Amino acid sequence: MADETANKELVRKVFYDIFVKHDFSAFDKYYVQEGFVQHNPYMGNGVDAIRELVTGLMEAGSTYELGFITAAEDIVMIHGRFTGYKAGPVIVTDIYRVKDGKLAEHWDVIQDEVSAPETKSGNSMFEPGA
Repeated sequence: MADETANKELVRKVFYDIFVKHDFSAFDKYYVQEGFVQHNPYMGNGVDAIRELVTGLMEAGSTYELGFITAAEDIVMIHGRFTGYKAGPVIVTDIYRVKDGKLAEHWDVIQDEVSAPETKSGNSMFEPGA
């Protein structure tokens, strides 16, 4: 359980540093520099690919809001909302594998946000800070 807690805090810190503080040195501090595995079909392996995408988004004025974060062993999932990525807000679940205290592997699921009144359930897709 302690590892799961530490892994969650690592991912929370990375997202806070990069997306709130715009401290891009987090890519050097918290990602493995050799062998980072990327499962997003539009990005190559290696930390430079994710650094380039995210740095570009943040420098273009995109914003990020943290929803919730959960962990199971070495896998951490973080749910959030990006604005400025596309025409409207998008909801993203980023999934990381943590190895030796660093982010080593990444998957993501991205979907356009639909407002609660427009959904069949009436439920929101995103709850900030949940």
